[in-house]
Amino acid sequence: MKTVIFDVDGTLVDSQGLIVAAMNGGLVKAGLAELPREEVLSIVGLSLPIAVAELIPQESQEVQDAVVAGYREAFFQKRLQTTAPLYPGADAALRRLAAREDILLAIATGKSRRGLLAMMEQHGWTGIFVSVQTADDHPSKPNPSMINKVLSDTGVTQQDAVMIGDTTFDMDMARAAGVTGFGVSWGYHPDEALRRSGAALIAPDYVALTEAIEDWANG
Repeated sequence: MKTVIFDVDGTLVDSQGLIVAAMNGGLVKAGLAELPREEVLSIVGLSLPIAVAELIPQESQEVQDAVVAGYREAFFQKRLQTTAPLYPGADAALRRLAAREDILLAIATGKSRRGLLAMMEQHGWTGIFVSVQTADDHPSKPNPSMINKVLSDTGVTQQDAVMIGDTTFDMDMARAAGVTGFGVSWGYHPDEALRRSGAALIAPDYVALTEAIEDWANG
């Protein structure tokens, strides 16, 4: 058996609009100025408290906690109003891979479990993933804890797992866990940064990514 582990934001789902709006909503509610889109997107993939600390390291823990709370409130409200779109080909790729008897699918994401489960239900993905790891239960990426739990859940070795992600945090986590990392070019970190973090390849779209995963699985 092989295990394919997917990141979510920036890899499966184009949630940048929701993330930027929610983060700036949290900042404003805490009495701070909004930040540029590129700066906010640079921390996508980290667990929320770590991401906020990266964005405003000069602020006190109390202020950072207020931004985290404001982000969660704003994100929840915006998620009720709109659904973040999938990247083209994401749904078809997941269903094609899930149909194979030799591949197990998993998720390792900096999202909360509540937000992730709501997203999976919206897209009809309940039951597709055999292991779902979120920021609620693990240290932030690039700590390998989430991948290690996936390996434990699926019973596969490091050599038989691959991490799919759009950020250096994903590639660094894969390397720390001793698994292969495949980068995608449509997310929030540039291709060159993914290469420097050890991506074995960088897929330009979901057709190419699916072919690369199947080639890897076929060994």
